[in-house]
Amino acid sequence: MVSNELMRLKVHAGAREDRLEKRAESAYEIWVKAPAERRLANAAALGLLARELGCPTKCLRLVKGSTSPSKIVQRMGGSK
Repeated sequence: MVSNELMRLKVHAGAREDRLEKRAESAYEIWVKAPAERRLANAAALGLLARELGCPTKCLRLVKGSTSPSKIVQRMGGSK
């Protein structure tokens, strides 16, 4: 992964389990148990993505889609 890379996410809130599937080089589909209220699903999705990428959650920034299932996230910092 390159620093400052943009990634596309499709987040499904209120799922039965937390899971993540890589759909393409920079695209992920994420299911989270957290509800889509008070940004809980966003926080859970970013946490799962950070774990997958091996970086802290604070290295990810939600660029677009804070209230939509389709999101654009930017990875800040060095490469993996």
